[in-house]
Amino acid sequence: MIHFKFYKRKEMQKLAADQGLDARLFHQAFVSFRKYVLEMNSLNADLYIILSDICCGAGHIDDIFPYFMRHAKQIFPMLDCMDDLRKISDLRVPANWYPEARAIQRKIVFHAGPTNSGKTYHAIQRFLAAKSGVYCGPLKLLAHEIYEKSNDAGVPCDLVTGEERIFVDQEGRTSGHIASTIEMCSVTTPYEVAVIDEIQMIKDPARGWAWTRALLGLCAEEIHVCGEAAAVDFVTELMYTTGEEVEVHNYKRLTPFSVSNHAVESLDNLKPGDCIVCFSKNDIYSISRQIEVRGLECAVIYGSLPPGTKLAQAKKFNDPDDPCKILVATDAIGMGLNLSIRRIIFNSLVKPSVNEKGERELDTISTSQALQIAGRAGRFRSVFKEGEVTTMQRDDLPVLKEILGKPVDPIETAGLHPTAEQIEMFAYHLPQATLSNLVDIFVSLAQVDGLYFVCNIDDFKFLADMIQHIPLNLRSRYVFCTAPINKKQAFVCTSFLKFARQFSRDEPLTFNWVCRHVNWPLAPPKNIKDLVHLEAVHDVLDLYLWLSYRFMDMFPDANLVRDIQKELDGIIQVGVRNITRLIRATEDQSASPETATSLRLPVLDTPSLRRGRGSKNQKKEPRATDSSLSSRLVRDGLLTKELLQQLQREWVREQSQNGDDSNSAKKGKRKKNEH
Repeated sequence: MIHFKFYKRKEMQKLAADQGLDARLFHQAFVSFRKYVLEMNSLNADLYIILSDICCGAGHIDDIFPYFMRHAKQIFPMLDCMDDLRKISDLRVPANWYPEARAIQRKIVFHAGPTNSGKTYHAIQRFLAAKSGVYCGPLKLLAHEIYEKSNDAGVPCDLVTGEERIFVDQEGRTSGHIASTIEMCSVTTPYEVAVIDEIQMIKDPARGWAWTRALLGLCAEEIHVCGEAAAVDFVTELMYTTGEEVEVHNYKRLTPFSVSNHAVESLDNLKPGDCIVCFSKNDIYSISRQIEVRGLECAVIYGSLPPGTKLAQAKKFNDPDDPCKILVATDAIGMGLNLSIRRIIFNSLVKPSVNEKGERELDTISTSQALQIAGRAGRFRSVFKEGEVTTMQRDDLPVLKEILGKPVDPIETAGLHPTAEQIEMFAYHLPQATLSNLVDIFVSLAQVDGLYFVCNIDDFKFLADMIQHIPLNLRSRYVFCTAPINKKQAFVCTSFLKFARQFSRDEPLTFNWVCRHVNWPLAPPKNIKDLVHLEAVHDVLDLYLWLSYRFMDMFPDANLVRDIQKELDGIIQVGVRNITRLIRATEDQSASPETATSLRLPVLDTPSLRRGRGSKNQKKEPRATDSSLSSRLVRDGLLTKELLQQLQREWVREQSQNGDDSNSAKKGKRKKNEH
């Protein structure tokens, strides 16, 4: 009872907070202190006397506080240097982190408008006319596009991404112009013009810090910012803190697009130039298979495909002489690809996302996301001069109209991320803390003003925990943990671990070592599982190339690895061209009752994921007017557990009719009964 009285005392909580114990830490410290008092065989004499006095009514509950704090400092060493740590994690004036940029008076020009309005085109024209310039984009594909445009226009331009450096000069001298992914831009190199594309991503929970860094830190006489009009007021306010004014140029869409009054409802109603947008690969597999059943060809684009494969599929879809007239894609088409789309068809309006706390959510897409995707229809200089937008399901169409009719939510905050230098200073004060703990403590102590938030660091912590047992110096550990990897892919995570272990032994990761690890050469995929593995191998080679630019001596064979990565891209392209055959092979494997439960069938999500209105628990039962499973799948694109069981029963019936398999099945059943 004594302990709980102490725990409940507001005065104690306030005193603890003054010494750095917030509510969460106070609770953890109390639980640990209580356990210490109850389980220790011999308590400190002073503490024993204090507790005895309180029990006898001769002491006050508050007398425990000094002993509680002494224990808290043992489990939270940062309490002894809290003032220093608070100074290090003070993120309230990030503009001051970039003295080179503050030393010049920059001109900020905001090119604001929707997709296909020419805003980026005008910024790039200024970039090409300048003596020197840097383009900062969100995707490798976009950086590569500007790199090619610039060189085609006779303006020598280098390419800099996390995994690739291409210098136009044969001797490797840097060109005056650079096209880069935004994380890779230099904030110390002076330029005449800088272009920051898709500025609305400054609010992105994971990557927003890169746009903040570029906007505040680029050393350019002119900063040309491109993005949604919803970001204008925020960028203006942010630049007010640096003493820089913003000149706004507004643009309107060059070609119109309209929302249809009718949903597509059936894949039988598809027309040339249609693009069906899904928010999961399973949906893509199912729909492309159903399109093939109708005798049509379709191109497929999703996020985990290599850039070369995406471009090849885009080229196939755009080619007027190619029989492929339908595109099935995720929202990966929203940026970076030039596509001749007549009509965008939303297969679903619900998308999985990660919020600022790192929690996975299922939510109806935002107005900004819907406009970004819908804007791909009827683009300027494409075959289709006017675009159309609709949904697959009738129930979704009024929801889509409502979403598109709303104004885009204004941007209110920009992301920040702890730097390697800040984490190193933390480590100096807390030498025993793990890297994961260091960033946790940093985020808990970080002070930001109302214009900023600290980006989600779950992926960073995931990698930090994975390699915590491997002996690395702090700077190398930090660099490894900032590697852009897909943590959902087990093979990629295993490779990351092996890379770190080999690196810690000071043993270079040679081309032959990598080939052995990925079992190169690799065969073309026979089913979807093989294709997914090849995509993971491509990501592993990307990881090698990314690390090779940070630790050149330890990852020495970047050119050889890039060669096999290009070859692998070609193998994946062949697989994606034959994706419906791979899906059929996977379905054949999955049809067996013995394997159906262990193999994940590539099918559409359940109705609650496809027809959401924003409610995470919303469910709709599939309409069933025809008892034939195949008819229901074709019409509704649904598969539930019940349907899977029925699929298994139909498969068994078919096998029984064939005769041969029927006998073997009966034998197997008899053996099982005997056992």
